[in-house]
Amino acid sequence: MVPQPSDPGVREPGPGIGVGTWAWGNQFLWGYDPRQDATLAACFQRAVQLGLSFFDTADSYGTGRLQGRSEQLLGEFAASLAPAQRLNLTLATKLAPFPWRLGRDGFRRAFAASQLRLRGKLDLVQLHWSTRRYAPWQEGPLLDGLGDLVQQGAVAAVGVSNMGPQRLRQVHGRLAQRGIPLRSLQIQLSLLCPGAVSSWGEDRGGVAAVCRELGIELIAYSPLALGLLGRPPGPLPPLPAGPRRLLWRRLWPGVQPLLEAMARIGSWHGATGDGVALNWCRAHGALPIVGLRTPAQAEQAAAALSWQLSPEERQTLDQLAFAAAAAGTRMPANPFESA
Repeated sequence: MVPQPSDPGVREPGPGIGVGTWAWGNQFLWGYDPRQDATLAACFQRAVQLGLSFFDTADSYGTGRLQGRSEQLLGEFAASLAPAQRLNLTLATKLAPFPWRLGRDGFRRAFAASQLRLRGKLDLVQLHWSTRRYAPWQEGPLLDGLGDLVQQGAVAAVGVSNMGPQRLRQVHGRLAQRGIPLRSLQIQLSLLCPGAVSSWGEDRGGVAAVCRELGIELIAYSPLALGLLGRPPGPLPPLPAGPRRLLWRRLWPGVQPLLEAMARIGSWHGATGDGVALNWCRAHGALPIVGLRTPAQAEQAAAALSWQLSPEERQTLDQLAFAAAAAGTRMPANPFESA
């Protein structure tokens, strides 16, 4: 039996759309080259002009010697804005719980380094992933340290990533005992990874409902499934270089019914498949953060804000997404995600 979404209603008008900066500095997966920086700067400027105001990064973004490059570029671009424009942005970063980051002060130096790269504009700090599955003793003190940063006024809000319903409730309660609200949960969510919004899924089933219950903002990363959901249906397209090639080749046959429905729905709204995928996340109450590298991509993402899925369109996509996932056509789960 195909599982049903845990919340059949559509919340209007829905969250906005954020910008992900994973590709800014990542050579391994996204082929970053420093010669792209001028284009990335133009992309940032165009996104801000079009009203995209939430930018997500991480201290681990950037390959090898370029680690931290994403934060550095984002901080540089934001600093170039007029003060009022910069104030209206929300810059969010994620701190990685590397094995050597231990104890309540384990993130102190990392946080200071991120603040420096972001030139003092840091509004939301997030735990990048949960250590609950492999080092459960590490996570609690690190979260307490993030809470300290909020209480000390060093950052406005704290969030977490890659947690399921059980762990999310525990972390929310831990912070609530100190009077610290948990601002956000960031999780992989797309039409090829729908478990967070349904009863389907081994560890994430229904976590979106917990976010609604507890007043936690849900942030969807990889809403385009590493670019796959932005392609039209039909013959296998030219494959991307790097690790994405194998994933696309494996998923392409099974994703055709979903892409065909997306193309039909998009044509009714004068929109692209990217816009349909982003609005599906928004229809489930999530803020999708889409990776942008060019001004044209910024324009395409912003265009999705001009329309919404109807309840019937969302239901159609839900059914296809859950059926595809049940048949094995889905994105790989994050191995660090906790239940």
